[in-house]
Amino acid sequence: MKAGALDYLPKPFRDEDLLYAVKRALQRSSEQWFQRSQCKEVRDRLATLTPREFDVLKCVIAGMLNKQIASQLGTTEGTIKVHRGRVREKMGATSVAELVVLAQRAGIAPTSTHATKV
Repeated sequence: MKAGALDYLPKPFRDEDLLYAVKRALQRSSEQWFQRSQCKEVRDRLATLTPREFDVLKCVIAGMLNKQIASQLGTTEGTIKVHRGRVREKMGATSVAELVVLAQRAGIAPTSTHATKV
């Protein structure tokens, strides 16, 4: 079981029990393959982002406003709006909620919000 077995069938076992265990193992394998495939697709999209766009993405998924992001990154709100648009386009997302879901699939955690510069 420690090596990754999904089930244990004591002998003697019924044919139905074996078939059920194999079916469950195939379902689990299929689900894992699908999750890995989704993760790879998102990571491929992430690879198209510039380092600054990636910084903006992390701030966006943390729930920061354009004004806060601009202050944290030392730029203007207009520049952040342009970066956000490019991030959404490259990631194939139409909303912040979609960006959050995509980031979660790729294992990206939102950055913590920092105090605004004065």
